[in-house]
This record gives sequence, C-alpha cells and structure tokens, in this order.
Amino acid sequence: MKKILYILLTTLLLISFVACTTETVSDARQEKALPRIYPDYLGVTIPVNIAPLNFCMTDEAVLRIDAVIADRHGHSLHSQGEESVDFDIDDWHQLLSQNRGDSLTITVSAKYDDGWHTYRSFPVYVSPDSIDYGICYRLIAPGHEVWSKMGIYERDLSTFDERPLIENTQFEGCVNCHSFNRGNSADMSLHIRGKHGATLLRHNNGPFAAYNTKTDQTLGFCVYPYWHPSGRYVAYSTNATSQLFHSADHNRIEVFDTASDLQVYDVDKNELLISPLLKQDAFYETYPVFSADGRSIYFCSARALPEDSHQLDSIRYNLCRIDFDPATGNFGNRIDTIINAEAQRKSISFPRPSYDGRFLCYTLSDYGQFSIWHHEADLYLLDLSTGQSHPMTGANSKDTESFHNWSTNSRWLVLSSRRDDGLYTRPYFCHVDANGIVTKAFMLPQRDPRRFYRDRFLSFNVPDFIIGPTRFDSHHASRIINDQSRKDFSVRP
Repeated sequence: MKKILYILLTTLLLISFVACTTETVSDARQEKALPRIYPDYLGVTIPVNIAPLNFCMTDEAVLRIDAVIADRHGHSLHSQGEESVDFDIDDWHQLLSQNRGDSLTITVSAKYDDGWHTYRSFPVYVSPDSIDYGICYRLIAPGHEVWSKMGIYERDLSTFDERPLIENTQFEGCVNCHSFNRGNSADMSLHIRGKHGATLLRHNNGPFAAYNTKTDQTLGFCVYPYWHPSGRYVAYSTNATSQLFHSADHNRIEVFDTASDLQVYDVDKNELLISPLLKQDAFYETYPVFSADGRSIYFCSARALPEDSHQLDSIRYNLCRIDFDPATGNFGNRIDTIINAEAQRKSISFPRPSYDGRFLCYTLSDYGQFSIWHHEADLYLLDLSTGQSHPMTGANSKDTESFHNWSTNSRWLVLSSRRDDGLYTRPYFCHVDANGIVTKAFMLPQRDPRRFYRDRFLSFNVPDFIIGPTRFDSHHASRIINDQSRKDFSVRP
C-alpha cells in the first residue's frame, strides 16, 4: 500500500513539475506585427493598483505563450503558459508601484508548430491615479423574458476575488437596481422584484429595512436610484415599462416607457418629495441623478407618444436639470434643457456626473432610453464648465456602450460594453484626466480570461464602484425579503 501511495505521489509531482516547466524562447522568428492578444491590452492606461493583466493569444493554434514585462530601470516580470500568461500578483503590484506615472514594455512570444514567434513590443501606461477597491454588479443571462439564477456580486479590483452579496436562490424573484452613495455601501438601495417585491434600504450602516415604494399618489414602484451626497435623499424614477421584439432583428428587443415620473425620497422623514414639474403626462422623465454639490438633479426627458402611436423610434430623450434645495427638500420652479438631443435626432440615457463636479458622462443612441440593445450607442462627455460635449472615442467601440459610473476620485470610468462578442455585456475601464482626455478602454482582468469569459454565459449588469467590501449579510437580507412585512413610503403634502 505504501509503495502504491509513493508511486501516485511521485507521479503527481512529476506532472506538476512538467506543467510548471518554462521553455526557453529560442530561435524565434521576429515579427513586425503587434501580437493579437485577448483581452486587448495594447497601449492601455491602467491604475497603479489593478489586478494583473493576464492574457492569451486570440489564435487558439498557439501551443505556448510567453510574456516579459520590463520597465526602463531594469526591473522585469516574466510569465509563460500553455493557454495564457499568469503573472505573480505580488510581483505585479510591486512592479506597478515602482513605475507609477511611467510606462512598461511588454514583449510577447508565441509557440506554434513551426517554433517560436516574437512580436513587436507594446507599451502599457501606469497611471498615478489609483482606482477604488472594487466594483459591484449583477450577473444575469442576457435573455429577453426568461431568467433563472441571478445575483449581485462584488469584485476586488486589485485581485481576482469575487463574492456574492445575494442571489435569487435565497428567495423567489429578481434582484436589481443596486445603488451606493458615491461607492460607500453604508448608504445602499437594492430592489427585489416578483413575489417578494421590496426595496431594501440601509442608511449610515444601519440595519436593512424592506419598503413598499408604491403609493396611491405615484405611478408605481421606485426604480433607478441615485443617492444625494449627504445621504439624506435618494432620487428615483417610477416607470410603466413595456417591451417588444424588432421584426427585422429577432435578437434585439426594445424596452420602452409608456409613462414615467421622478420623485425624491427623504430617508430621515420617510417621505417622497414630488414636484408637479416632474410629474407631467406629456413627458417621460427618467434616470435622475444628483449633481456633485447636491443642489440640482439631472435627468432624461422625452415627449410622450400619443396613446395610439407605435412609433418607438420617434421617442428621443433630452438631458434636463432642475434645482433642488437639500435644506428644505424643495424643487426649483423651472426645468432647463442642458442638451437638446432631440434636435440632433438622437436620444440620451444614463447621465452620470463626476464627483468633482467637472464632467457628466452620458450615453447617446438613435432613440429610446434602454440603450443596452442599441448597437450604435456610444458614450459622450459633457464638460460642465463649458457646456461642450464630445464622443469618448477611446472608450467607444463599434458595438454597444451603455451603462457607466465614476470612481470616487473622478479619474476612472467603468462602462458596460458588448464589443467582445456582441451578445454579452462586460465591464471595461478607461481613464479620464482633468482636461477630459479619455484613454483606451480595457476589459476587467481575469486570472484566465479566455476560460472565464468563454465559460461564463452571463452579462455584467449595472457595474458600480465600491470603496471597500460591502459587508452585506445575505442571510439577514433573505430573511427580510421572505418576510411579508413591508414599510410604506409616505408622500409629503
């Protein structure tokens, strides 16, 4: 028996040794072309604290891949593997820390049946601007009407660690619309839809409470939350939403509102604050967000279609703003149009102001407000000091760019894109400097990117930055959700 165990152990050690053996890149053919790697990290700008940019070759005929990362001071990092390179995480972070504000040079070699090929080196720039601790997102199958398992997850951006906050295996229904106050989960809103529908709210790290947000004076349940910087208020929209398939493209669905209004929830007083200017039947109002100083609300507004009209491609949303007084909870007496997208035969969705008050990022598409199904959707950057906006060319692609959020230092943007395969939404990051210069977007790093993104048939939905672990007690939350008791929202007279 001991002899058998010895043989088994020796065999396992031999297999492990062979698997970890590094080949010498010798007699390599020198290629003038840049390597075709996945994900595309060529020339990207990255945060100094990001996880290793592991990658593989797009050509699956490759037998082995080798990569050397070097700086101009003689430091280097090496990795080699059969499918992808996997850089040591501690060595990676040390190299980035040594080259903060500088660039690194990556040289890739790939082994084929005819031997090694070494490709032209390319740079990666290490920004001195760090990124937040992590991101939070929903993982969901990109279906139209049917969904099964889904959940809200958080990911540490400096490592590959991911953990679930809550999954719908713990209750019957759908979980969505997670929102934090500038990345701080001490103030958190989370929607549950279905049999156990509720809005979970946590304020100042207090206990979660489950609310019924529908009242007899409002259109329906509160959705699309955005926290006031003080933490006292949450802006919501309430929407009557429908969907249909395009006759010419059965893989594309159109989600649209037949009515929508805006309101603000006063957390301290448990009151919804309503303005008649934001509750007009002649307009669809949606996607409210507070300005960086909390003294105004940006939102999207479109002329309502006549009841007998089905011309959805004529619904176009402008970017609008209304004043808000945090001391009293009162709204301004007029609505200003900041960008008249309708005049350009375009439509705006997902406005997101940077936390330093300098910029506002928005999605521009041909029509409507649910841009994730619009292949033409791109991101634009509005300079709030000049009123001028321009396309974020570095961040955009030939496919869909849609939802997005700012890091707390207002230097990084996480964005949802379908550029990878046109089907699944995945998170990308780009740097935006103080002058509005946008760098090339890069995909969220994974330890083995090809296997990860090929085997996970789920879309990353509504990514948002978090400044630290959320410390979300899923068992406590599921008990609240499965309990039928709900607190009601009241409406301020």
